[in-house]
Amino acid sequence: MEEKNKKDINRRDFIKIVGISAATSTGLLYGCSSKGTTSASSATGEGEVPTDKMTYRTSPTTGDRVSLLGYGCMRWPLKPAPDGNGEVIDQDAVNGLIDYAIAHGVNYFDTSPAYVQGFSEKATGIALSRHPRDKYYIATKLSNFSPDTWSREASLKMYHKSFAELQVDYIDYMLLHGIGMGGMEALKGRYLDNGILDFLVKEREAGRIRNLGFSYHGDIEVYDYLLSRHDEFKWDFVQIQLNYVDWKHAKETNTRNTDAEYLYGELAKRGIPAIIMEPLLGGRLSKLNNNLVARLKQRRPESSVASWAFRFAGSFPDILTVLSGMTYMEHLQDNLRTYSPLEPLTDEEKEFLEETAQLMLKYPTIPCNDCKYCMPCPYGLDIPAVLLHYNRCVNEGNVARSGQDENYAKARRAFLVGYDRSVPKLRQASHCIGCNQCVAHCPQNIDIPKELHRIDQFVEQLKQGTL
Repeated sequence: MEEKNKKDINRRDFIKIVGISAATSTGLLYGCSSKGTTSASSATGEGEVPTDKMTYRTSPTTGDRVSLLGYGCMRWPLKPAPDGNGEVIDQDAVNGLIDYAIAHGVNYFDTSPAYVQGFSEKATGIALSRHPRDKYYIATKLSNFSPDTWSREASLKMYHKSFAELQVDYIDYMLLHGIGMGGMEALKGRYLDNGILDFLVKEREAGRIRNLGFSYHGDIEVYDYLLSRHDEFKWDFVQIQLNYVDWKHAKETNTRNTDAEYLYGELAKRGIPAIIMEPLLGGRLSKLNNNLVARLKQRRPESSVASWAFRFAGSFPDILTVLSGMTYMEHLQDNLRTYSPLEPLTDEEKEFLEETAQLMLKYPTIPCNDCKYCMPCPYGLDIPAVLLHYNRCVNEGNVARSGQDENYAKARRAFLVGYDRSVPKLRQASHCIGCNQCVAHCPQNIDIPKELHRIDQFVEQLKQGTL
């Protein structure tokens, strides 16, 4: 009975016990060490933040004038819950970030029923409802990932709830969420066999949806299939993962992914505008190792490491907006500087970033983008925090291959101390039982239990001195 209760823990119970992603904030504050990755000064740029120089792109279907910087609402700031149990979204901070973004030209906000453990839409709706409706575009998704939401009734319930949470009577940009995950079978179950896609097309005709599109992760067959029916569905936009690593090397970071060069090219030839997610590859392109940071800083000392990635994404003409999950004001300000206005990459700079990507691939990090789709874990693990700590240590050179390594003692201490600071002991990899519930939810197709067990084995070797 005890085991069954563990497996059946629901989201409400999970939040009560450990909060909404309890290590979200601490994971950003405590790394493997403070050395070896970008510091606050190198992560963000400097200088004035313009209020009237934002770069805009125009939608070819609706004529929407959309800010090149879009606000991704997956990583809203958190604060301790009033009852002391875990964390909740910091609504005042969200309000402040959205107010500042709008004042500086941002008008596109992207959320989902799945973000921040189900609370992003409500928080985003509260903040945006304080502004005139014609001052912003809201994008959300039909995030019916779980088979128990595939029915027409359950999907419609999710759809209508989004309107209530966002406090709107129309959605500017509605997406089929994460097509490709689960292959053609999932596409048929989620959107085709239940008539939901036909319903959404009719909702667009009725004006309750202004733009209809989809976001893509996973099986390329599904992507190609939906594009093959463009004449029928008339996609207004498509959301893809694009950055200077995934442009030509997506399969080297994740065999399931497809090069962004192909994804973007297929949209461009059909005249479908692209919306970009993961321009920083889940933050990894802002947290490079020292050598790569120095390489970028040598070229543009005044610019942030992240700005290179945002300039890359924004330099393609058929991109409508580039999404960024900006938890902190300094990240928002840095991205505003990059796109106010955009300075497109030169051909030589594109070659420079391609060389940078090839160098980055030599560091064997786990392709976790910190999306938190794997959460909550029924056994209380903080999966993203474990994987991100490991990645930080890889970039910092603090993952020793052997006890004979020259810096073994330093690396050992940095890894173990940083691990305990970043992830509470009860939420570390050692508590993974391999139930595999997380695997199906990962857009990057990571074998999460395998990676957790590998990290746990490495930790034990460090503790026992047997590496």
